[in-house]
Amino acid sequence: MKIHVLILLFFSSFGFCQTGSISGKITDGRDPIPAVNVIITPLGTSTVADADGNYSFKELPYGNYEIIFSSVGYKNNRRKITLNSASQVLDISLLEDNKDLDEVVITGTMKEVSRSESPIPVEIITPKLFKKNPTASLFEAVGMINGVQPQLNCAVCNTGDIHINGMEGPYTMILIDGMPIVSSLSTVYGLSGIPNSIVERIEVVKGPASSLYGSEAMGGIINVITKTPYKAPMISADYFFTSWGEQSLDAAVKIKAGTATSLLGVNYFNYNVRADKNNDNFTDVTQQNRISIFNKWNFDRKENRLFSIAGRYVYEDRWGGEMNWTKQWRGSDSIYGESIYTRRAELIGLYQLPTTERIFTQFSYNWHDQNSYYGDTPYMATQQVGFIQTYWDKQFGENHTFLLGAAMRYTKYDDNTPATARLDGSNSPQNTPLPGLFIQDEWALNSKHKLLGGYRFDYDKNHGGVHSPRVAYKFSPNVHNTFRASFGTGFRVVNLFTEDHAALTGAREVVIAEALNPERTYNGNLNYVLKVPLSFAVLGLDATGFYSYFTNKIVGDFDTDPTKIIYDNLNGHAISQGVSVNTDLQFNFPLKVMAGISYMDVFQKEALDGGGTSKVQQLHAPKWSGNFIATYTLPNNYSVDVTGNWYGPMRLPILPNDYRPEYSPWFTIANVQFTKKFDYGLELYGGVKNVFDFVPKYSLIRPFDPFNKDVDNPITNPNGYTFDTTYNYGSLQGRRMFLGARYSFF
Repeated sequence: MKIHVLILLFFSSFGFCQTGSISGKITDGRDPIPAVNVIITPLGTSTVADADGNYSFKELPYGNYEIIFSSVGYKNNRRKITLNSASQVLDISLLEDNKDLDEVVITGTMKEVSRSESPIPVEIITPKLFKKNPTASLFEAVGMINGVQPQLNCAVCNTGDIHINGMEGPYTMILIDGMPIVSSLSTVYGLSGIPNSIVERIEVVKGPASSLYGSEAMGGIINVITKTPYKAPMISADYFFTSWGEQSLDAAVKIKAGTATSLLGVNYFNYNVRADKNNDNFTDVTQQNRISIFNKWNFDRKENRLFSIAGRYVYEDRWGGEMNWTKQWRGSDSIYGESIYTRRAELIGLYQLPTTERIFTQFSYNWHDQNSYYGDTPYMATQQVGFIQTYWDKQFGENHTFLLGAAMRYTKYDDNTPATARLDGSNSPQNTPLPGLFIQDEWALNSKHKLLGGYRFDYDKNHGGVHSPRVAYKFSPNVHNTFRASFGTGFRVVNLFTEDHAALTGAREVVIAEALNPERTYNGNLNYVLKVPLSFAVLGLDATGFYSYFTNKIVGDFDTDPTKIIYDNLNGHAISQGVSVNTDLQFNFPLKVMAGISYMDVFQKEALDGGGTSKVQQLHAPKWSGNFIATYTLPNNYSVDVTGNWYGPMRLPILPNDYRPEYSPWFTIANVQFTKKFDYGLELYGGVKNVFDFVPKYSLIRPFDPFNKDVDNPITNPNGYTFDTTYNYGSLQGRRMFLGARYSFF
């Protein structure tokens, strides 16, 4: 018996000394797939397939192995094999996996299309991404996208706008579910109060998209896509507070009622702690009390036709000013404060007609009321915007996807300034109809080439007909490389008064030049996307070069006639140009890093009366900027997130003989967060915002005389300074701790 055992052990050991090879070819069922990462376990040895999809392992001891095949854009394939001969062949066919590359996007083409197939480059923020640095509003969250800059424009009331590629806020169009729900008067506050719990993703398109979306889509689009109720958790909640006293609550619940499913979301934000860390007797951060309620309904219909309707109501009370200000001083010239009451209601809907053709009708309505005092200057305004569009989505053959539609936008605006008053003093609200037609064809030339052409015609009562064409081309030689090129024009029909209300004080007659032309832009960009599996990580690279030429900028002339404001086109042009690069690395160990860098040169050139031109850099447009996000996953469901943005010098508004520098310094705002995930959908998180405690050195000028009562005193004010709130390039909040909890139940 013992002899038999010894003989068996001898031959077994002899077998283990033998070696062989495993090789094969990797295809998608037809064509070879290059650069596939191949790992053989339990040895841990790896290799990368060559350009023809071939791989091989040599001098492997006989035995049992598992081989893992992974590549960007394909599902992982695990195959077990027993090596018992000198050479064995294992050919593999990988299936496409659209999980990473093919997130569904709609903004670039106004219909659902996978991100990798879209001829228009679209950047995405998901809730998973902006949970890495919790914010109380989407206004702050979009700052995680490279080249998108939330800019605070007032150091007292903390109102702001969103810059894309350095262009000012009025050139950025804000959409909710594809509807132009946020614009003009409401742009300042529109992204505040959208409950994070109802957001599925945020899509960003940089560059003009007027051929589909009309006026204001001149510099770019930010589209907030809300969750489909039936996909949402039954209950979700997110609450956090900071050491500065900020509190934010976000909650949502799903309700099923017959054939309808509803998602009800609530956002509440409160900050009522007065802080004056820079000792200028003004609040460093605006006091806010805001509540927003959102409700969306989806209805089940025959043949899966779409029907949804959603509404939102927002109320906000915000103020900033001197530390001893109270509401009894609202509108007085004794103690300075900027107090803004905002009420806002929105309605959004989508209905697919019960026809064999895919015909959709979308509609929206919003009412915005602002009751505000800036010191002792009142500004009372109401705006209503109604929008409806119908479009036909048609597939012609296998290669043409066609879109044809008509839209109508109607704006009614009224305020307490001379802008909406007749010469006799009677009220005359502004009414602006804006009808439009658009057409688009997406032509798949073959599996690697795609061409998109689009055109839109709008008619404005002041500007007449406006034409907006665009063309885009996508070339994908393989799953790892994508090239995109596009050219288009954009336009903006300026709502003069809602964007210039601060200047409209006094008894001035508003004059619009007879030959006033709409602002226009001509834009071209090149985009390259690379996805490469390396032996230690998967590398993603997204690089874009952009160039935009702006003409007919509409400006107000306050100097020619002191009794008039004359609006006319600028005698010159503006340019926004630069390069933006985003990278991401998903390592084989649990670390993921994303980083971006942008270089942009944004300036305006104006013809001088005596000949020549003057060049002026755009305010609040740093030439260099970037972002970074790093996530490391630890055992037992712990994780660490490091996020931040950095900015180079940006030009700031200064007064004559100003002691404050005209350009800001380089600065970084970095944050760190620690998260622990528990079973049953519970997460606890906490961390530090503004880790390096950066605070702008300068802000208000003459805060001790905010009503300019002593401004003409040559002894105390020899330089003639006036109280100024516009010099601002960053939050005055320093380092602060935060702690929060999230819960989701499906």
